[in-house]
Amino acid sequence: MRTTVGIIGAGPAGLLLARLLHNVGIDSVVLESRDRAYVEHRQRAGILEQGTVDVLRVAGAGERMDREGLPHDGIELRYDKKRHRVDFPALTDGRSVMVYAQTEVCKDLIALQLKDGGPLLFEAEALAVEGADTDTPRVRFRHEGREDVLECEYVVGCDGFWGVARKAIPAELTKVFERAYPFAWLGILADVPPSHDELVYARHDRGFALLSMRSPSVSRLYLQVPEGTDAGSWGDDEIWDELERRFETDDDWTLERGPITQKSVTPMRSYVHEPMRHGRLFLAGDAAHIVPPTGAKGLNLAVGDVVTFARALTYRKETGSAERLDAYSETCLRRVWQAERFSYDMTSLLHRAPDATPFEDRMQLARLERIAGSRAAEADLAEGYTGFPFG
Repeated sequence: MRTTVGIIGAGPAGLLLARLLHNVGIDSVVLESRDRAYVEHRQRAGILEQGTVDVLRVAGAGERMDREGLPHDGIELRYDKKRHRVDFPALTDGRSVMVYAQTEVCKDLIALQLKDGGPLLFEAEALAVEGADTDTPRVRFRHEGREDVLECEYVVGCDGFWGVARKAIPAELTKVFERAYPFAWLGILADVPPSHDELVYARHDRGFALLSMRSPSVSRLYLQVPEGTDAGSWGDDEIWDELERRFETDDDWTLERGPITQKSVTPMRSYVHEPMRHGRLFLAGDAAHIVPPTGAKGLNLAVGDVVTFARALTYRKETGSAERLDAYSETCLRRVWQAERFSYDMTSLLHRAPDATPFEDRMQLARLERIAGSRAAEADLAEGYTGFPFG
């Protein structure tokens, strides 16, 4: 097989990149190791920044999102039984976010790709990227029981942290920056309407909690738990009791309970791989960087990466200049590091470390009081949450 851009991974980043390229007349082939059902049902992020929402609309993938997604104009911070709402549009010249699950983004983009896009091969396992530093990189892959080769002009690795793309960059050329956190998130899906119409981020002496949602009838909630926790070790009533404690307020707000349909534990880490480009191989999303989920940045960072690549390749097509492709890694990393900073700040603001001292507890409360009492501090949070500019 031969194409202009070989895309490894049919998550939202790979699928969106294929759509952006299709819309400017650049052909691509998408290789995905899993089957379609798996891709359309794996639970991941659910918060779309303003820039991501805008890109999906321009790409032609915004119709169902606009119909079924939940626009959010703010979040609520809770601490010391207090409540403070951060008004995004008032602090960011009108920017907001959208609650729309990654699974739904993938469904929309898959439907578009199969309708009028280039080849999308499910159960096509990428085995290796070869010749990344040449003008003719190749992706060796296995599909329908046999090995094949995809010959490309460019390869974009959207294949996650465990994929093969990053392994094609020589170790002596790379730098890795990472931090592991001594806690995790116990997440649940529950068949109960959300108890608040916006996300609630709670700092508590017992640990962090987050109230989120997947739809008007399905709640998504999280508890900070020790690293290595087994989700099955928590009973349903125990989870609801702990959530009630951590969301407690001085007013009459109550947490509605319902049947828990899913439990999972998400480890917390920060990771950046530099560079994000080697020759004609470009890394995007989790293949290059991971953020703790506190700042809702993972999916949105991946979108920023593929938008940057699509713009750079379009510029090459229109002008003949590779200047923007050459600057891909540097351009993406500026945004990546700001998102890493924001996610780290949100994590350290709201989570209680296992060895936290009374001084550190008071510092967290002081930081939260500063956000609640200073428009400048509040605006900094709102700008980071609604998203940093692409490119």
